[in-house]
Amino acid sequence: MSETLSLVEQVKAAMKAAMKAREKQTLSTIRLIQADFKRIEVDERIEIDDARAIAIMDKMVKQRRDSAKQYRDADRPELADQEDAEILVIQTFLPEQLSAADIDALIDEALAGIEATGMAAMGQLMGKLKPQLQGRADMGEVSQRVKAKLGT
Repeated sequence: MSETLSLVEQVKAAMKAAMKAREKQTLSTIRLIQADFKRIEVDERIEIDDARAIAIMDKMVKQRRDSAKQYRDADRPELADQEDAEILVIQTFLPEQLSAADIDALIDEALAGIEATGMAAMGQLMGKLKPQLQGRADMGEVSQRVKAKLGT
């Protein structure tokens, strides 16, 4: 049995390990991940695959980044630190983040295959890039880089 574990199984295994190690913060964050997985499975009547799990966790990271920024703006660093700690736990399950150079290379590659120019190419380009970059890059940052490349 040498098959690799799915992301959902990896999260379950990490939860057991965190329970045994009595890592309260990690366990709390993993439970949040599992609650999101369960909510989606029940709401949409599906079984979550790795691609969907990455999308869910990517959204969780984005939400926490936004919250951390708001907490810092409101001079609540202790709450921002809590969000940052949750981000670190969630990111352990996501693929390795791409560098800016790697993102730019993927944008250039996708741009070469698109006939539209200017903002008309934005939707097509993001549509091509999202599956490649989901969970591996901040899509907001990617969007900004695409806009810069398109000259808008």
